[in-house]
Amino acid sequence: MRKPFHFVLPLAIACLASPLAAQTVCPGANVIVNSPEDALMLKVNGADNPQDQVAALDQFIQSNADSKFIPCAYEYETMANVKLNQFDKAIEYGEKDLAANYKNVNLMVNLAKAYVGAVKITDTAFNVIMQAPDQIKAEASAASRPAGISDADWRKSQEAAKDDLAYMEYAFFNLLPRVSDAAKRVTLLGQFEKAYPDADAKQVNYQYYLAYTLANQSEKADAYGEKVIAADPNDAEVLNRVAFDYANRRINLDKAAQYAKKVTTLVPALKKPDGVADGQFKTDQNNMVGMAHLTMGYVDFQRAGKTRRVAPAIEEFKTASGLLGGNPQLKGGALFYLGSAYEFEFPPNHHAAAEALSQSAGIASPWQAQARTLLARVKAAK
Repeated sequence: MRKPFHFVLPLAIACLASPLAAQTVCPGANVIVNSPEDALMLKVNGADNPQDQVAALDQFIQSNADSKFIPCAYEYETMANVKLNQFDKAIEYGEKDLAANYKNVNLMVNLAKAYVGAVKITDTAFNVIMQAPDQIKAEASAASRPAGISDADWRKSQEAAKDDLAYMEYAFFNLLPRVSDAAKRVTLLGQFEKAYPDADAKQVNYQYYLAYTLANQSEKADAYGEKVIAADPNDAEVLNRVAFDYANRRINLDKAAQYAKKVTTLVPALKKPDGVADGQFKTDQNNMVGMAHLTMGYVDFQRAGKTRRVAPAIEEFKTASGLLGGNPQLKGGALFYLGSAYEFEFPPNHHAAAEALSQSAGIASPWQAQARTLLARVKAAK
């Protein structure tokens, strides 16, 4: 009896996969017709939904643990589970492939999607992001161009590679702010700059600014904040925060006042982001403008040490405290400085000072203890 004739089809054909190199699943893998692998791919390609694909893949993996096709099955598991938003399961299978030194762009991009979806902050997640540019470049190179692919499809492949690279950048900037260790953030940013030299410089500098702010390294934070402002002079958030920091560090007071004043003109013109309620957006705007007035008041208050003109500071602190209802901590600061300014007047306005300090002393903020101490002195003076 004659044995049945077996022949091999490239997986890209057997799976009816896209001809685009940057999107190829299991590149180089082959499937023997009438084999368990062939039966699997018929089920996967014929499935009406990702659930059916996962069911077929699970069954194959359990029944064919020794198959050379297992890494490819894991890659399909990663893809299908991402579609189902079963991100932990997608990560489980994707990392099994990585552990076996199996990787390609498709696997890495789907893993990145899973890490973002699961908010998974691990060394492996960032390693995948850092290694992606080299893998994308290799698979999109002329040497990797599949035989017989048309020029039009090859151009599409190059565009797909750009999209893949852009997504990996997005994944990095999505995950990085969730890293709680400031030094770790700085290290990751250094690695990212080397792996993605053409990434958005403003975004990179902004993340450095946040990292050094988290590390309480104000000098370095402000230096990166200035880089962000140089790239976008109308970035109200960074202008506001750098101005506030300058005022509190008692440096660059003219620039602090200039930046804060600009914030008060920029914020009212900001467009409400999609999905944000009108009330919340108005509160956010008030908080930003209130912070700017607090900065300007503090600058005026410091200058009053020489000029004895404390009235401008009092007006700024009044305005700030009225706007900062959505930010109790800063409101506590505005009220503390308002009380201090009243007490600084000549003659001191003990009544107004005590009223502002009483309010500040009742708010949990970094100024609460100082407010209570000064309030006791004001009451004694009265």
